[in-house]
Amino acid sequence: MKKAKGYWVHATAVVDRGAHVGVGTKIWHFSHVMTGARIGARCVLGQNTFVAGSAVVGDGCRIQNNVSIFDGVALDEDVFIGPAAVFTNVRTPRAFVSRRDRIEATPVGRGATIGANATIVCGSRIGEFAFVAAGAVVTRDVAPHAVVQGVPARRTGWTCACGATIGRRRVRTCTSCGPVDDPQRPRR
Repeated sequence: MKKAKGYWVHATAVVDRGAHVGVGTKIWHFSHVMTGARIGARCVLGQNTFVAGSAVVGDGCRIQNNVSIFDGVALDEDVFIGPAAVFTNVRTPRAFVSRRDRIEATPVGRGATIGANATIVCGSRIGEFAFVAAGAVVTRDVAPHAVVQGVPARRTGWTCACGATIGRRRVRTCTSCGPVDDPQRPRR
């Protein structure tokens, strides 16, 4: 175990020279962060996490075990990625054909949650505070605050920034914490 430049790295993890890691971040067993990757402050990267060279992980993100954040993926602040969730970055991969010029961006909005074993197909945008259920396969954009599940993923409801389900119809008030889109409301 080692602490370097204000972040903590397990002895079995590898952080390549030239990777940018924020203060207070913890990188656990057998993880690999490549040169050029940008990881914010106060993040937790679980066991066996991979972060590619052009990937971005915002402040306060929690990435569980066995997740790869490939080139083209950008996580905004406070995103949660469940165990073994999968991101793709090319729609038509072939082992014998280089398609680095066809990497598609996959932005994930602030406060979003992606459940265990979910698959996010490249080019899909995940909106702020959206909730992708475990095992879902996202093939198109997910609206802010939407709850999606299934294969392919379909909207089944709405969620508040606090994580409470707020119904099948989009409502403006959460019974747990108040107005959903109140700009004065403190974010956790």
